[in-house]
Amino acid sequence: MATFDRSDDLRGATFVGVDLTGARFRGSELSGVVMRGVEIGGADVDAPWLPHADFFRVNGVDVIPLVEAELDRRFPGRELRRAGDPEGLRAAWRALERTWEATTARAAALPPGAVDVSVDGEWSFAQTLRHLVMATDTWLRRAVLGVAQPYHPIGQTDHGYALDGNDPSVFSAVTPPYDEVLEVRAGRQAMVRELLATVTPEELAVERRNPWAPEHPETTLSCLHVILEEEWEHHRYAVRDLAVIEARG
Repeated sequence: MATFDRSDDLRGATFVGVDLTGARFRGSELSGVVMRGVEIGGADVDAPWLPHADFFRVNGVDVIPLVEAELDRRFPGRELRRAGDPEGLRAAWRALERTWEATTARAAALPPGAVDVSVDGEWSFAQTLRHLVMATDTWLRRAVLGVAQPYHPIGQTDHGYALDGNDPSVFSAVTPPYDEVLEVRAGRQAMVRELLATVTPEELAVERRNPWAPEHPETTLSCLHVILEEEWEHHRYAVRDLAVIEARG
């Protein structure tokens, strides 16, 4: 089976009469792709940045509003993630914490070791929590609070290194005990909760430095929005994979 990676430049390529049945695209750039007269029965598209796209049309219908409305229905409280004032943000975070509390309890009810099970090569439940630790360290501790060395060693990152020249060895190569993951995760949740308890509209407007792309301006509010987006998207992944693990018995 052929494999294409970042070294293969397929921009602008035309595929005519090809058979892509069962093909998988992971972390790929598909913006502007045009498909005509295609068979897509059983296709499964996961695009976490879909709400930020101009449109995503299927048979001439922009499905982004439909997808967003359905996700808000499935995950009560998700609709609050774009709140723009302190009270709205506090309500958004309370909803998230309630949601994660229930989902963490769901994971705890599974057989021993289930939190470390990967489904289809995706992060395990424990790794997802570790990634959210890293996300909080990036967007709260580094971007908003300005902590020079913000990363906890258990953090899980896609890239295998910290940001802005931080020593990549800050992240542990050893899988931490799940109890430690829960403890650190709870601490990071408390940090967000504590900031939101006292944040003012003026503080939300303060300019911040984007930790991924310093040339792009951010504010305290936009950094908090990233945290909320990360939380909801990874919660969606987590419950998707927990359902698979439960079905396996």
